[in-house]
Amino acid sequence: MNKLEFSSLYQLTMIRFKLFLREPEAIFWIFIFPILLAVGLGIAFRNRPADVLQVGATTTQLTQALNADKGLMAKTLNEAEGTHELATGDILLLAIQTPNGVTYKYDDTNPDARTARLVADRAIQAGSGQHEAVHVENQLVHEVGARYIDFVVPGLLGMNLMGSAMWGLGFSIVEARQKKLLKRLIASPMPRWQYLAAYLLSRLVMLVIEVVVFLGFSRLVFGVPFRGSLLQLGFLCVLTSLSFSALGLLTASRAKTMEAVSGLMNLVMLPMWILSGVFFSASRFPAVIQPIVRTLPLTAAIDTLRGNMLQGTGMGQMVIPVAILLAWLAVPFAVALRIFRWR
Repeated sequence: MNKLEFSSLYQLTMIRFKLFLREPEAIFWIFIFPILLAVGLGIAFRNRPADVLQVGATTTQLTQALNADKGLMAKTLNEAEGTHELATGDILLLAIQTPNGVTYKYDDTNPDARTARLVADRAIQAGSGQHEAVHVENQLVHEVGARYIDFVVPGLLGMNLMGSAMWGLGFSIVEARQKKLLKRLIASPMPRWQYLAAYLLSRLVMLVIEVVVFLGFSRLVFGVPFRGSLLQLGFLCVLTSLSFSALGLLTASRAKTMEAVSGLMNLVMLPMWILSGVFFSASRFPAVIQPIVRTLPLTAAIDTLRGNMLQGTGMGQMVIPVAILLAWLAVPFAVALRIFRWR
């Protein structure tokens, strides 16, 4: 055996790899789940023609005017039939001819019905000979990088890095504490910091596979762009993983049971799942809570990943979110090292 194999840090790190491979649930959540989620969201928000809205009208003339718009499919109904089909959801809007003009009957709480109202009014106004005061045209954009799947992949990557780091470390530490393994290790000549550092090092190696598999799949299947430096993207992934690993160590530093650490993990991660803009922009939240949202590590991670991948933003323009991630790495790890309970 060489000197490396006698190192407690080396042995502890190798143990982490072997234990990970014996947990099929962890493999599923780290490697397979984000791919399945990307497939589902990619299908749901794929590029496709605008939906044709089903509407009705009480006269043939109105039906012809509505059908002249490619976004509508109209049929002639009397008011009673149309009201019934509105109630059953077969049509979104009923255009009723009146002596004074046209009355639109629709449910204004339904977004599709509101859209149908606008499109139907445009079609009927055009059919009556009224022209727009200003000529307008539509220019449709389907640029790679502006699609929803492009927006959501960096969010899924950040969420996956958070989950794999925190769950992987938190559960394994508490499990070792429950089985009295930590009590035995503390009696060895091993420095305490090496035990905690071994978890962080094992995350780094698994991180390479985790990120390459997911981003490679996203690139090959959906054409997600990588407009920034791949080296900087790798650095951001490492920094994100280490920050959440440190947070996972802190969360598990005192927990004695799996139930306790599970509750703590959910308590820590749930606000970030909701507030950090995984599936939609975090800027949607009110301005009063934006300072809190922006200081969350997942928000900072997703902002840097999206900036690198979609806009090609350099590190010099991401100083604040990178500093936030560094703070979430240094402070929780230092606190965890101080309050960590071996028994």
